[in-house]
Amino acid sequence: MAVLTDPISDFLTRFKNCCRAGNEDFTAPYSRIKADIARILQEEGYIWNYEVVTVDGFPQIKVKARYVDGRPVLTDLKRISKPGRRVYAGADDIPRVLNGLGISIVSTSKGVMSGATAKRSRLGGEILANVW
Repeated sequence: MAVLTDPISDFLTRFKNCCRAGNEDFTAPYSRIKADIARILQEEGYIWNYEVVTVDGFPQIKVKARYVDGRPVLTDLKRISKPGRRVYAGADDIPRVLNGLGISIVSTSKGVMSGATAKRSRLGGEILANVW
């Protein structure tokens, strides 16, 4: 098993690959931030649901991708802040994704939330990813 330097990117890549391959669900190693990202994706309608399961004594997060008329809801996503280059933005500087058709996922001092929620709460933070 390989050592991951960016587990959030691994989680998002698994999600993108699952949608592009037409798979119904995927699993990834569990962490709290991945569960928070999955919660946001569920609230915004990109996934049906997620659950934490235990496989061989290790927690895994199992995510069920959402499809409409046989096409995935997720078109694409992009990891913005990386371990080598962190990207921070104030509440007024959080970007709109595809002119409002997508979402940005932001890690704030009050937890991980969507960019629109962070703007409403007047919170800035680290921009983790853009999803559309």
